[in-house]
Amino acid sequence: MKRISAFAVLTAAMLFMLCACGKTEMEQNTGSQTGSTSEGAENMVNTKDTGTAGIADNSETKETKALENIAENFVLIPGGTFQMGSPETENWRSEDETQHTVTVSDFYMSVYELTQAEYQEIMEENPSTFSGSDLPVENVSWLDAIRYCNARSEKEGFEPAYTIEGQTVIWNRGADGYRLPTEAEWEYACRAGTVTPFNTETSISAEEANYYGHYPYEIEGNYFSQENLTTKPGQYRQTTVAVNSFSPNAWGLYNMHGNVGEWVWDYYGDYGAEPLTDPIGAETGTLRVYRGGGWNDFAKNMRSAYRATMAEDKGSFNIGIRLVRGIAGGSKSVASTGTQNAADGDGKVLIAFFSWGGNTKGIAEEIQSQTGADLFEIELVNPYSNDYNTVLDEAQRDQNEQARPELANHVEDMEEYDIIILGYPNWWASIPMPIASFLEEYDFTGKTIIPFCSHGGGRFGQSLTAISKLAPDAVMGEALSVHYSGGSGLPDDVEEWLRTNGIIE
Repeated sequence: MKRISAFAVLTAAMLFMLCACGKTEMEQNTGSQTGSTSEGAENMVNTKDTGTAGIADNSETKETKALENIAENFVLIPGGTFQMGSPETENWRSEDETQHTVTVSDFYMSVYELTQAEYQEIMEENPSTFSGSDLPVENVSWLDAIRYCNARSEKEGFEPAYTIEGQTVIWNRGADGYRLPTEAEWEYACRAGTVTPFNTETSISAEEANYYGHYPYEIEGNYFSQENLTTKPGQYRQTTVAVNSFSPNAWGLYNMHGNVGEWVWDYYGDYGAEPLTDPIGAETGTLRVYRGGGWNDFAKNMRSAYRATMAEDKGSFNIGIRLVRGIAGGSKSVASTGTQNAADGDGKVLIAFFSWGGNTKGIAEEIQSQTGADLFEIELVNPYSNDYNTVLDEAQRDQNEQARPELANHVEDMEEYDIIILGYPNWWASIPMPIASFLEEYDFTGKTIIPFCSHGGGRFGQSLTAISKLAPDAVMGEALSVHYSGGSGLPDDVEEWLRTNGIIE
């Protein structure tokens, strides 16, 4: 892996900005960037409805405020206009990637993902699954990221960007402290002027990014005949790597693709097609967005336009943080309130699962033996082939087409269940499409979905994102990934997982 010093990166970035933007951006790098700030809490809107984001316009109280003491590993991202999302011709695009014109203002972004050493210094703890001072911190929730931003801002003498009041987080867009990028800022910075699926302008390889290298871009349709692949399968490291690994993009940013996904401010929601300036995402929602893909993702899920989601109070071994600073489009403030809340009920549990080779069925039966819950196997009117090679093609075809296979059986009394333990094999780094058919058939509002999956090495892939997008008003419990059938340790693993989710005592 290629490593480049921070000094070299900053030097290259300065030369780029001097050539492209002249005196104005040279002055900004010396601390003369201007922006607006609100003048106190009375100018902030506090929206109390669960899952809302409101805006207070403080345009009458603007004042100029320069950013000072920019950390050495931050670079100026010069504002501009770009096409956010993906064109309809991009392979493996999702319907939520509607391409539209977006303009963003200048901001500063860290060239690196936040390290474990940096997180430990401020928060005095390290929640990461992997261990190493120069590795990215991971297994942090969106709320953890917000708290870190504030704590570091306070320590370094900046105005915190966020105010936390119970379940309400208020973002003062005029503050000069550390914050998360918006989804638009993140994609703009990732692309760095490119319009291709990856900022490398190649079919990204495992020598250019840390991901599940066995599955490069477009492998799904070329698994058995790989001569048409631009990039052949490569290394799967099964761990995070140092934050300065590989070559940076054109703006000096490392690991915008792979290593860990990166939280952004936005609620998940539809883009729309209208041109926008400094957008902040959906006004309401239950899920937060993270971007970039991680060490265990397939290449298709690292594309510049790909959008992953998770509840704001959840973390994962492949999600981390990248910090920004800068006045985000003026002095408006945004309030967002609430996390997912389960409906009251008697806690009746249904184990629903789709199984092809039997591994998922075996796990479901172990769960049933420990809980006594009802068991429901999802079956198809037209089952997949029993031949392994054929079913691989059928599965990727259905995923690429976002097919909804017709189900042969149905849960007649779904309203009686409060908790759905949902099982499936990890197919091509996501859910099998029969699970999508199942999730779209019922109303899961207020119910708790607790996923489990069998896999051959990719753990959950992006299956949890797929479930959360299809059932956004459900609460997501702690998920369980099982390597193939789970072996002799399965009963203990299942028991610990059920206790974690409060299913058994």
